[in-house]
Amino acid sequence: MKPTPTTLWAKDVPLDAAMHRFTVGEDPDTDLSLVAWDALGSAAHATMLGATGLLAPADVKALVQELRHIAELAKQGEFPIPVAMEDCHTAIEAHLTQVLGPTGARIHLGRSRNDQVILALRLFLRDALLRLGLRVADLAGAFLTFAQANQDTPLPGYTHLRRAMPSTFGLWAAAFAEGLLEELEALQGVYGRLDRCPLGSAAGFGVPLPIDRALTARLLGFSKVQRSPIDVQNSRGRHETAVLQWAASAGGVVEKFLWDVSLYSTEEFGFLKLPDAFTTGSSIMPQKKNPDVVELARGRCRELRGSAGLIEQIAAGLPSSYHRDLQLLKRPLVLALRNAEDLFTVLAPLLPALQIQVEATAAASTDELYAAHQAYVYVQQGLPFREAYRKVAQQLQDGSFAPDRAALTATHLGGAGNLALDELASDLGKAKSWIEAKQGIHTHAEAALWCN
Repeated sequence: MKPTPTTLWAKDVPLDAAMHRFTVGEDPDTDLSLVAWDALGSAAHATMLGATGLLAPADVKALVQELRHIAELAKQGEFPIPVAMEDCHTAIEAHLTQVLGPTGARIHLGRSRNDQVILALRLFLRDALLRLGLRVADLAGAFLTFAQANQDTPLPGYTHLRRAMPSTFGLWAAAFAEGLLEELEALQGVYGRLDRCPLGSAAGFGVPLPIDRALTARLLGFSKVQRSPIDVQNSRGRHETAVLQWAASAGGVVEKFLWDVSLYSTEEFGFLKLPDAFTTGSSIMPQKKNPDVVELARGRCRELRGSAGLIEQIAAGLPSSYHRDLQLLKRPLVLALRNAEDLFTVLAPLLPALQIQVEATAAASTDELYAAHQAYVYVQQGLPFREAYRKVAQQLQDGSFAPDRAALTATHLGGAGNLALDELASDLGKAKSWIEAKQGIHTHAEAALWCN
């Protein structure tokens, strides 16, 4: 058996060890997250080559069987990538060639490492986005449950960090549920960017072979082909940025929640008590219970924005087609998505564990919070609003203000008296069903590929 080159581009020219380390970078470690996806994409590619007569049926069967074995090993953490192999693409082809001989060497027909890595990343991103969407949906559901249980529990509403108007914990929690629901609706647009198959673009100019790109797309559960080979290369970094910007935007919703929890659980506010499981102690002060989980999660939200910015900066300012700079996108992308999933997963159990200190929140909901409400009481009695405003201001100044707290409440859609939780729950159910349907398409396509 002829030895396999250690790299897909090797030309029997000695390679300086330092340069090899520099160009390989952290790919042998980072690419462990891509092995199973590269194997799946390679199976679709081999199947397409067989359907178009470019590969013998026996070769297709052998390749798909061994690629399935590689994918299973990778999912068990048992497919290492030696540094000498450079990346998962080389390691997979080397394994195929070692096991299958000349048949293994035929897997690279009609493709470049350029479209190969983009496909693996596209499959990885597509899966990661949907899994992250489910975690966001779970968190949104936890907010809805919290809002339902605390619809009427008083909470001062703040602007400028000063008490402003009466609110409730139900109104507060519903805000984060709706914010995350908006992000889940936006997710569908981001998914649409990923739902197109890049394979067949090769190095960015297609291949002079009768390949069937539409078949490859169907085999992998894509709804369409990314037609332009040059756009396939130009989109590298663009889609990664879009996914991380989406994750960062969802993080921006929960960052405000985390800030509120941090403030409301201080001794000065005393509105919330954090469960012990979400706190840590001090190495010097025996009495301390620090909100480390909340603070680290808050930091992760900012980190996501930084990761999105890093990806955008690496990919920005390049001319068309492939450039080696793009290799540097992989590691921050993989780490950021891993951290994002951890972030949204750890927060869901926090909500039901939060303990509201009702006496403190009720005591803080003082009469002056009802100043605007009382002005509207006078408006209903016939006073123009500005006159009613001045009347209440005078009462506050001379100490005679005694509002009728029960006279008015916000019963409009979304107000404290009409949180529309059933509507939010219905919309959330639809968003979650959409994600699960897409996952079902992918699962079915993968199962069908491995059965070929």
